Order: sequence, then C-alpha cells, then structure tokens
Amino acid sequence: MQETLARALHAQRGPIRLQWEALLRVERTTTPLAHPDSLVHLLDWAIDEIFSALQPDADGQPVPAPPVATALRSECACGRNPFLVFFIAGEQAMIEALVLTQTEIPALDAASRDSAVSELYAVLRRLRDQEIESFCALCQYRGSATCAGIQPAAPCNRSR
Repeated sequence: MQETLARALHAQRGPIRLQWEALLRVERTTTPLAHPDSLVHLLDWAIDEIFSALQPDADGQPVPAPPVATALRSECACGRNPFLVFFIAGEQAMIEALVLTQTEIPALDAASRDSAVSELYAVLRRLRDQEIESFCALCQYRGSATCAGIQPAAPCNRSR
C-alpha cells in the first residue's frame, strides 16, 4: 500500500473503530462470547494488528495480495466462533474507510487502488484465519459428530 494512502487510512482510525463497533452491534450473536459487549475490547488490538500488517516488511515489500479479493468467509463448522461476526463487521468497516480514503486522493491510479484493496483483504484474511482457527482449536464441538451436523446457533442477519 502506498505510504500516502496508508497514512490517510491510519488517520481514519477513530471513525473505523466507531463503524466497526456499530456494525458489530447489528450482527446477531451466535453465543454469549459473540455478544458485542464481549468483543468490543478487542477492537483496538485488531486495528493495531491490521495497521501493523499493512506496513511494508523489512525489505520494503508490501503484503502479498491474495489471487482474488473476496469477502471473508467462515471456516468454523459449528458457527459458534465469536470471531465470525467480529471479522465480518471489521472487514466492512475497514473496506469502507479505505474506499472513502481513496476518493480523497485523486492522484491514485486504478492499479494502486485495486492493489490497496487486495492488500487489505489479504491482511484481514490472515488475521481472521489465525484468530478463528485459534478459537476453534478450543471448541468443545470440534471434530465431533455434533459439530459436523450442526447448524449455526443463530445465523447472521446478513447473507455472506
């Protein structure tokens, strides 16, 4: 991500956090751990992780982008992982902020805009996968017949 764009996005930290929390609060919860009041304390940590990952590595290389920028998808079989709704809300808040930030920098060309979106999706996907897998590793339903055949406790009110 271009330095100018990264700085401009970082300047949107406050509005990103507010939007992420607002989106988190409209999601249906699947478990008590997925309740927004249980998750909002993770917002600052997650935003820090995202901004840190968007920084070029020691060689100055940007974060490798995934082949196709697509919406985040759940990998949790039982649907009870509280990070499912957390990262869906976060993805929307971060992408909205990036797009709005891009509109304020008219000198950005289309390739730079597309690259920045792909890079942000890559960072979000990596953090999401890591946290969902870590939580799922502790799940009492993991690997059981109950987990394989279970429907999510309360599916989100938005299609994925």
